[in-house]
Amino acid sequence: MELRSVEELMDLLHAGRPQHALRTAALLRRGRPADKELQVAGLVQGIGPLLAPGGEADSGRRAAAAVRPLLGERVCRLVRGDAGVADDDVLRLAREEGRTAGFDAGVLEDWRTVLELVAARHCRLDAVD
Repeated sequence: MELRSVEELMDLLHAGRPQHALRTAALLRRGRPADKELQVAGLVQGIGPLLAPGGEADSGRRAAAAVRPLLGERVCRLVRGDAGVADDDVLRLAREEGRTAGFDAGVLEDWRTVLELVAARHCRLDAVD
């Protein structure tokens, strides 16, 4: 499955358990406020099981493949876990901390604009290629 719009992605995120994803993205926003792609990767990293329930082994690859057309190659690599040691470690640590963090990370709708910005930037870069 390839996600073609932010609306499709938002629907998928709403179908899952967004609290962990929201906390992960919020922690990444605090630690790396300028890196929107990293924040978005933290938000969407857990959608793999929603794409094919029961297949946990390849959930990262499924999620990465699904978001690539919409959010671009870097987000794809981050979600897949092969973006580079530094970024992968930051993402992994935020994901782990997001499991135990007890703070209000807001609502999913708060991230729509960031998703739209990353998607629009990817579309503009795609048009140049």
